[in-house]
Amino acid sequence: MGISNEAARIADQLRRAQVGGEDEGDGDAWHGPAVETLLADVDASRAAARLLPGAHSIWELVQHMTVWLETVRRRLEENQPIEPAPEMNWAPMPDPSEEAWRQTVERHRRAAEDLRRFLADLQDSRLEQGVAGKDYDAYVMLHGIVQHELYHAGQIALLKKVLQ
Repeated sequence: MGISNEAARIADQLRRAQVGGEDEGDGDAWHGPAVETLLADVDASRAAARLLPGAHSIWELVQHMTVWLETVRRRLEENQPIEPAPEMNWAPMPDPSEEAWRQTVERHRRAAEDLRRFLADLQDSRLEQGVAGKDYDAYVMLHGIVQHELYHAGQIALLKKVLQ
């Protein structure tokens, strides 16, 4: 595989969670389908469906995942104690049109891609540095965002099964 540094390895794990392997047999994530695969056949009405009392919709999960991808990248880029505003962390869904859903999915794809691109240039020494306002380092935060994506991917997969 030949990945030269730890930041690139973390970016590779995020890629596997988001889009899977680039080629057949290229090391898809062990968890199951990648986020983009899970979302590929979800339309706006299915994304907006509230299937379980007190549970989030697929749409809300994707918005939440996106906010955290963006937050992690900004924390590293700006070296500031950035937290998403409560109304953004679990933002209400917009009017559930196909165009709004497409934009939500595209924003998520872009956020993951932007973080992976940022990691491509990150020096491993930065991984050992603390995150502003937190009691953990960048290494823990970056592994945490991959775990966060996979946790919610599992929720999306279960919600899709209920929708079938």
